[in-house]
Amino acid sequence: MAREVTQEAFSAAWAAGALVVDVREADEYAAGHVPGARPTALRTVPALCDELPTDRPVYVICASGNRSRTAADRMTSRGVDAYSVTGGTGAWARAGGPVAAGPHEHAA
Repeated sequence: MAREVTQEAFSAAWAAGALVVDVREADEYAAGHVPGARPTALRTVPALCDELPTDRPVYVICASGNRSRTAADRMTSRGVDAYSVTGGTGAWARAGGPVAAGPHEHAA
């Protein structure tokens, strides 16, 4: 079962430069995402796991927290210290967190 992190704890980690992986589809990401989040659609998570660090936490976010739990489970099973962000990008935006729009330079 995926470990979850509250919006408050995520906000502090994000402010400190945490690695954030957004597992929504490219159009969802482009519509609005946590600044600095790496776009990686859920279906591509297994291939991504080998590229993620195992020596620091990885925060996984989606729209509401459902896909991020699935992705965090997959990452954790591959040795990644992954945490699903409770409430996802929707809760982040509602809490007043900054939101960037547009594609990421690494979006596929």
